[in-house]
Amino acid sequence: MSIRDIESVEEVVFMDEIFDCEQPRRKKKSYRARVSPLEMYSDAEFRRKYRFSKEGAIKLIDLFGAQLKSDGRGGKLSPDLQILTALRCWGRNEVQDDSADLHGISQQSITNVCRRVALSIVQKKQMYIRMPANLDEEVQKMNMFSDICGFRSVVGCIDCTHIRIPHVPGNEGHYYINRKNFPSLNVQVVCDASLKIMDIVARWYGSAHDSRIFNESALKLKFEGGQFHGRLLGDSGYACTPYLFTPVLRPRSRKEVRYNAMHVRTRNSVERCFGVLKSRFRCLQTGFRNSLENIKLYIVALAILHNIAIIFNEEEFPVEEEVVEEQELQPIQAVGRGAAVRAAFIEENF
Repeated sequence: MSIRDIESVEEVVFMDEIFDCEQPRRKKKSYRARVSPLEMYSDAEFRRKYRFSKEGAIKLIDLFGAQLKSDGRGGKLSPDLQILTALRCWGRNEVQDDSADLHGISQQSITNVCRRVALSIVQKKQMYIRMPANLDEEVQKMNMFSDICGFRSVVGCIDCTHIRIPHVPGNEGHYYINRKNFPSLNVQVVCDASLKIMDIVARWYGSAHDSRIFNESALKLKFEGGQFHGRLLGDSGYACTPYLFTPVLRPRSRKEVRYNAMHVRTRNSVERCFGVLKSRFRCLQTGFRNSLENIKLYIVALAILHNIAIIFNEEEFPVEEEVVEEQELQPIQAVGRGAAVRAAFIEENF
């Protein structure tokens, strides 16, 4: 598909008229002709507003547009404008500033469009977010991590990040208040060395501890069941196990010091992943104003788009310093079999 193939050079976009309750009949609907953003903006301006290059945006329309064909209601908003509207809303997260520029769509229509686009993206989650499916794929992941600084047998790096949400009313609202005293979802991510997200859990309230989220995840069951040959790297907020290595809290030998240094360099992949993800989609940094149900959906959809951006070789956006989070969790002392396996690994490899 090329820019000329986009049919929305003079797109007809539905605009709801304000309903007058005192009148028994609905006012006549009006329509507004719009110029496609792909034609309207320069390459640099388009990328700044929509967080993908024009070429990347057209590929996204090819990937997801067929699921967004209009059913004839709502002014026949075309698939390309639905996708571009969602990208702009998620990317800049400046609804008030953009309201006059967002394709002439009302705020409620924007919410409906974003949900529709997110659902179409999440339907293809298994294609873009998945752990290695076989030994060859797992070895490839381990080799990529080993190339960073030589840390062997790492299949993924795990961590959690907080996504700000509106205050949740009712008896459960206090569960969403995190340790920094604002409401959030605590989102667990496992990424590879290329910063692709391989697993994501986006349903836990902000006060949930990182270790609890992992302990109750399907991913932990897969590791305990021996599905993977490699292991995860996590920070000291996780328990050290044979399949999840954490730093040595009080290193006593040169080998342990070297292990910690290489652990930090390798595990930094997941911190970089959060930074790149939040810099592309600013709503993940500044927070959402939507319903909790939609926020959970959007987070997964944006993780998929993050992976697609990597596949498309899209240029990263500068990572602002405040995007990189500092962990303030109580460290968990390594004991038992996990500590013994880690000690043997350190002795053999460092």
